[in-house]
Amino acid sequence: IDEIEALSSIYGEDWCVVDEGEKIYCIKINDCLDQPKWTLCLQVILPPGYPTAEPPIYQLNAPWLRGQDYMELANSLEEIYLQNLGESILYLWVEKIREFLIEKAQSSDPEPDIKKTSEEVVEDDGDDFLQDCQSLQEDPVKMLNYVTSESQEDEELPPIHHGNPITDRRSTFQAHLAPVVTPRQVKRVLEKLYGNKKIASATHNIYAYRIYCEDKQTFLQDCEDDGETAAGGRLLHLMQILNVQNVLVVVSRWYGGILLGPDRFKHINNCARNILVE
Repeated sequence: IDEIEALSSIYGEDWCVVDEGEKIYCIKINDCLDQPKWTLCLQVILPPGYPTAEPPIYQLNAPWLRGQDYMELANSLEEIYLQNLGESILYLWVEKIREFLIEKAQSSDPEPDIKKTSEEVVEDDGDDFLQDCQSLQEDPVKMLNYVTSESQEDEELPPIHHGNPITDRRSTFQAHLAPVVTPRQVKRVLEKLYGNKKIASATHNIYAYRIYCEDKQTFLQDCEDDGETAAGGRLLHLMQILNVQNVLVVVSRWYGGILLGPDRFKHINNCARNILVE
């Protein structure tokens, strides 16, 4: 509680309480310039054992954060945790991220290309901080290339299950699920799904996965909005609450021309929850 109060006073409006009961917080971090070029959103969930026994569950969100940048930053945060076992580390994490952003601003890296493609992004349903944390709308399969080595042999394609569709005001939502234990399997499942013309034609294919790494006793997890702002993070959050592991969930949405507002997130989560329960 002391740590949260301190962070709130230090970072002011950049600090956001998402859910006090679940201990979910979000902080917007930038490179400290008058007109920041590089901005990143750190979302954390503080488990019951934090800080003495468990690390924060975190998600790094920025449209440009992929590949080597992501791995470098994630490794830095893990190092800080290991060097300060049992201690409060959120302030150290935030300042490490800021240092990383300042270095990018001072380097010759081109400015980030931020695109917004969600057809409902103009709506305000109380989740401005999540809109700041929007994911890059790229080919979702390409995202995984940095964590899968080309030299690896193809792993067996896991079985893919398809849930019952939900339709509301001409929009249709359908979930797909596959058990996965490596990022390469995630990539293979996505490629298989996008090989289906109907799924490939969906307006959005939102996904999230969580893989438990026994050796490190940590989770490898990621999510993708695919144009439906903040939907991937919400889907991953649902999987965290349900303590799901070694699973990939994809929710396809075919947009019917009528804006659904916040109801779209309800349908995405209900689809995902139903197929997970099945």
